[in-house]
Amino acid sequence: MVGKYFQKPSTEEENRVPPGQRVAKGFPVLTYGPTQQISTDEWQLRVWGLATAKTFSWQDFMALPQSHFTTDFHCVTRWSKLDVKWTGVKVTDFMQLVEVEPTAVHVMEHSYGGYTTNISLEDFWRSENFFAHTLFGEPLPSERGGPMRLVVSHLYGWKSAKWINGLEFLDREQLGFWEQNGYHSRGEPWAEERYSS
Repeated sequence: MVGKYFQKPSTEEENRVPPGQRVAKGFPVLTYGPTQQISTDEWQLRVWGLATAKTFSWQDFMALPQSHFTTDFHCVTRWSKLDVKWTGVKVTDFMQLVEVEPTAVHVMEHSYGGYTTNISLEDFWRSENFFAHTLFGEPLPSERGGPMRLVVSHLYGWKSAKWINGLEFLDREQLGFWEQNGYHSRGEPWAEERYSS
């Protein structure tokens, strides 16, 4: 099975693949719970907590600058997909529309279906992070988090919430779904932060 679906990184790939990871030949789909089906007409993203409450529509996101990204995606289940091509909105461009209070230090990502995952504000508010709506030139499929997901490629994939629909700004760390169930609170692949100690 390893040889069929996953392989050791080549010499050229070694510096891109974190410890303990194999390179995926395809792009596996892993999801906890049912796949959410949300149309672009009904999709919204709400901001609240230690930020001025506001709701953004699909049209609001499409009116923002659109960027293309090629990233490596690392899953905590020990596979990495290299050179994933996305289109979406940089977190830093989106955050120009959000007023955050100085006491905010963490963000809880909320998704349609009830999934949550926590991230520090420092890890979230980076120009290489983005809200993705297109994958390899096609609308992001629902099984991969469409119509919109967050992509935080410097952390394990469970921090890149599928079907994202909310950002709750917090003055302290609160644990999301997988973090409450034993996963590491940060999830940095190069440090193999898979599980809480």
